[in-house]
Amino acid sequence: MKPFSIAIVDDDPNIRQIVEAYLQKEGYLTVSVSSAEEAIHLKETNPPDLWVLDIMLPGMNGYEFCRRIRMESETPIIMISARDEEVDKILGLELGSDDYLTKPFSPRELVARANRALRRWEHMKSRGEWSSRAEEEISVDQPEKGLLVLDKEKRLVYSLGAEIEVTSKEFQVLSLLSENPNRAFSRDELLTLVWGDDYFGSDRVVDDLIRRIRKKLDNIPLETVWGFGYRLRSTERTQER
Repeated sequence: MKPFSIAIVDDDPNIRQIVEAYLQKEGYLTVSVSSAEEAIHLKETNPPDLWVLDIMLPGMNGYEFCRRIRMESETPIIMISARDEEVDKILGLELGSDDYLTKPFSPRELVARANRALRRWEHMKSRGEWSSRAEEEISVDQPEKGLLVLDKEKRLVYSLGAEIEVTSKEFQVLSLLSENPNRAFSRDELLTLVWGDDYFGSDRVVDDLIRRIRKKLDNIPLETVWGFGYRLRSTERTQER
């Protein structure tokens, strides 16, 4: 099996060198860059399996780069920062990071968290692939009329005939809500069912993901249940295939 690859994005060469040494000793392939701009090129040409991302970078900061990653994929992200303010951690988690470490940190702790993030990611992908094969396909004669059409075999999403690009977690949430129309799911339920039992971040990550779904699919009846969570209203134009 090919080793996982991990990218370290930090403008401190000493941190990059130390982190790479520990990760390589664990058996990972590593690459390091000093800016988000370099990381963007890496993301487009040879994306890693996990990002170790510093917040305070020259030019584009880590928050903005994290947001860009989450618009396209659910690749695990561990954010690191010299700032230990709770608001920084919450913002990082809201933007979609999987973990947060404060400098100075133990390289061994970073390795342990990388191990856990990648195990969770592999489990999530394998569970999603199994469920998409196991679920019964519902045929749709005229998908162009659907506000929301999910092709679970191909893991594609359509709205009014147009294919909509979504990430793995966005597809999982849409599948869950469409399978249970009109049922309200709490944020905690969504965290457990989509992110897994061992997810320890803030439930605000759910709100951020819902915001991204609404931005991409602004016509679907995805409602907020105030103080509780979310539900997808049933309509004749919300279908599965």
